[in-house]
Amino acid sequence: MDLNSASTVVLQVLTQATSQDTAVLKPAEEQLKQWETQPGFYSVLLNIFTNHTLDINVRWLAVLYFKNGIDRYWRRVAPHALSEEEKSTLRAGLITNFNEPINQIATQIAVLIAKVARLDCPRQWPELIPTLIESVKVQDDLRQHRALLTFYHVTKTLASKRLAADRKLFYDLASGIYSFACSLWNHHTDTFLQQVSSGNEAPVLSSLERTLLSLKVLRKLTVNGFVEPHKNMEVMGFLHGIFERLKQFLECSRSIGTDNVCRDRLEKTIILFTKVLLDFLDQHPFSFTPLIQRSLEFSVSYVFTEVGEGVTFERFIVQCMNLIKMIVKNYAYKPSKNFEDSSPETLEAHKIKMAFFTYPTLTEICRRLVSHYFLLTEEELTMWEEDPEGFTAEETGGDSWKYSLRPCTEVLFIDIFHEYNQTLTPVLLEMMQTLQGPTNVEDMNALLIKDAVYNAVGLAAYELFDSVDFDQWFKNQLLPELQVIHNRYKPLRRRVIWLIGQWISVKFKSDLRPMLYEAICNLLQDQDLVVRIETATTLKLTVDDFEFRTDQFLPYLETMFTLLFQLLQQVTECDTKMHVLHVLSCVIERVNVQIRPYVGCLVQYLPLLWKQSEEHNMLRCAILTTLIHLVQGLGADSKNLYPFLLPVIQLSTDVSQPPHVYLLEDGLELWLVTLENSPCITPELLRIFQNMSPLLELSSESLRTCFKIINGYIFLSSTEFLQTYAVGLCQSFCELLKEITTDGQVQVLKVVENALKVNPVLGPQMFQPILPCIFRGIIEGERYPVVMSTYLGVMGRVLLQNTSFFSSLLNEMAHKFNQEMDQLLGNMIEMWVDRMDNITQPERRKLSALALLSLLPSDNSVIQDKFCGIINISVEGLHDVMTEDPETGTYKDCMLMSHLEEPKVTEDEEPPTEQDKRKKMLALKDPVHTVSLQQFIYEKLKAQQELLGEQGFQSLMETVDTEIVTQLQEFLQGF
Repeated sequence: MDLNSASTVVLQVLTQATSQDTAVLKPAEEQLKQWETQPGFYSVLLNIFTNHTLDINVRWLAVLYFKNGIDRYWRRVAPHALSEEEKSTLRAGLITNFNEPINQIATQIAVLIAKVARLDCPRQWPELIPTLIESVKVQDDLRQHRALLTFYHVTKTLASKRLAADRKLFYDLASGIYSFACSLWNHHTDTFLQQVSSGNEAPVLSSLERTLLSLKVLRKLTVNGFVEPHKNMEVMGFLHGIFERLKQFLECSRSIGTDNVCRDRLEKTIILFTKVLLDFLDQHPFSFTPLIQRSLEFSVSYVFTEVGEGVTFERFIVQCMNLIKMIVKNYAYKPSKNFEDSSPETLEAHKIKMAFFTYPTLTEICRRLVSHYFLLTEEELTMWEEDPEGFTAEETGGDSWKYSLRPCTEVLFIDIFHEYNQTLTPVLLEMMQTLQGPTNVEDMNALLIKDAVYNAVGLAAYELFDSVDFDQWFKNQLLPELQVIHNRYKPLRRRVIWLIGQWISVKFKSDLRPMLYEAICNLLQDQDLVVRIETATTLKLTVDDFEFRTDQFLPYLETMFTLLFQLLQQVTECDTKMHVLHVLSCVIERVNVQIRPYVGCLVQYLPLLWKQSEEHNMLRCAILTTLIHLVQGLGADSKNLYPFLLPVIQLSTDVSQPPHVYLLEDGLELWLVTLENSPCITPELLRIFQNMSPLLELSSESLRTCFKIINGYIFLSSTEFLQTYAVGLCQSFCELLKEITTDGQVQVLKVVENALKVNPVLGPQMFQPILPCIFRGIIEGERYPVVMSTYLGVMGRVLLQNTSFFSSLLNEMAHKFNQEMDQLLGNMIEMWVDRMDNITQPERRKLSALALLSLLPSDNSVIQDKFCGIINISVEGLHDVMTEDPETGTYKDCMLMSHLEEPKVTEDEEPPTEQDKRKKMLALKDPVHTVSLQQFIYEKLKAQQELLGEQGFQSLMETVDTEIVTQLQEFLQGF
């Protein structure tokens, strides 16, 4: 591409590509895409985006196309890779001038230079770093800033490389430029500190911006540039100097307004200082050891004493707390139980920690955390009043939760309490002791203090297990507090029910549950929405607990379910509705069929909620989960839900509908439980199966559930289902078997096996295209035992239950193998006998014995030749299924099921589903469970004897090992 002639054309097309008119935009984008691989195209783009007289949008687009081209065509091995000559020209052009006037474009240019550096620096681009170093020294403010910006992005990119050779190159680079980076940072920092008192915002902001960029460079060099940074005096000098610099910058915040760009940049710089320390501690814990004492002193003084008053801000406090937490929890600083096994470095760090965390220090930290940081703020109390659902979402982990102060203080408290529980337990118990009895509702401060202490007791529940008699405290203190209905007491009502939820799985007597359920019923009617939502959360923790007993819960079920439903209707936020639905689901799941009398209102409401949540897929997921538990609880009565339920399943499992991305997993689970609990097939339920074929093509992690659904249809209505869908299903299975895993093959084969078991006549016909593949697998000795076992299970069903079909299959395979039918049958029997050990399931082992015995009586020489193997398998089968009656000394087949018994269901067991009942009925028709193997062997041997005569039969029996014959005779005693 000739630069002079092409520049005008490319510029014109780029201009068209910035158009809002799609008729102009689309052809331009197409043309640019074609030029991407043309030699010289990127040189033209470079000329365009470095020409400051052109339209900003055009230059911006040129930079983006250049940047994308680096990703696609810069590597030597890339298709249509740029020539070395052009790359050399481009590299030189990129660092000729650092004078881009537009900030956004300057950032993009810095990023694309860093992308090239990642691939070419330093080997093909040795001049990059020296050029950047020289450029950041110039006096021109713009050039200096742009060069510094590029210097940062290049350093950041090179630091991120992970191959050993690349790491070595970065270590060399860091060693070479560290002194310069330090002096550069110190220079800009000193300049800022001198200018900050002038009150002139423009130069202050300019020098602060350079301070921030140079600190970003130093962060990458310090954290990633040295193997043993503690051995480098400059690195450790920089790190030790951070604390003094932090003090200076924090003091600067007094003279800078709270609401301007300068303040924002200042806080970012302060936070960056803390990130340097946190990153260094994370990457080099032992190199950090000399900094432990100073870090703790600094953080604790600014967070837990008056030193920080007037200069700290929330994000800084969070970072300081994170620093304390990382030092307290750091595994590298924890000695082994046997101190002698610990490294000297670990012991040194541990010693410094222990020397710092004295009793007074720990006590002060604990008290300040609880009495200062745990207190609900005015802002939080206002939010409680004005947006209760928003308040609840924040408290339970909203989007901004992990970055806010409250969760950080709570996590720090938990970690310090866990580490120093022997010291801190008496401190917290003393705080509890001072708060016994009711609190004056007029004293808001006292109420908030008690709320904070209760919060601490809940967070430390596991540590306080042996120190608090929670059952007594619940009865004597907490329960009465829940009964104080004054509006000002609502923070404590909410906190107490939360506190009980924290202790429920730690230490709570089962006998007290009814008292708690009574309290929950009352609180679910509380005037305050936050209290009701918190109560619902504790209810969930209660029913989820290991010691939950349904009999204790049932007297309160109707009231609770009604109140939870009312809460679900009242709340408006998507997240809150999801939360309440989740609680309802847990209740339904735990009480199961006992829920049936009370679900009418919920069943009527869910269709409306589903319609309202069309734009909220996560809420729809919660509805699907609730429906799953509802269907399981309703059992066969769930058929009444079909007008709503089946369209929901249809939409959730239709891969052509966009919502399936969110709904598919839960939708498939709902489809499955609907089938399992369906009393009979309906045309609508059968029609949904049209969704299955595309699902099988996905070959996703949902395949296992899909196979369960197919089995569910087979058990529910095999004839109707197979006649409608078997042809398409067979095609899908044939495709799947070509590319699926071994486990997947087994799942497919089990479907076929179930179809043959349920419908011995129609099943083989419907899955006829798959059976030759199975036959071939047996003859050729499939190498995976689990697959071979399933092959033999399928073929056993055909041989035993549809002899005529087996004969036609054998005839078909004889033609394919170009063998005589008898010879092929003999080969199959031989392989079956040889691979019998692959079959581990007793039912399938008995099936194999029955199937091979069904070939008798026979005067076929091939079958007689394999008689020994058939008897061997039969005796193995007898060993598997026969149990001896100790009273009579006779044997009986333990797999026989002669009548239908409804098993007694204990409280902890789920009642049988409709599908369980169908399987039980099927077992009563299955030869494996209705035919005595002992009787079958006797009858087949007797028939063979009658066919051959005594002498011929004896000759046949002589082919069997005498030990096997002896065992057989023992099993057949009494016949």
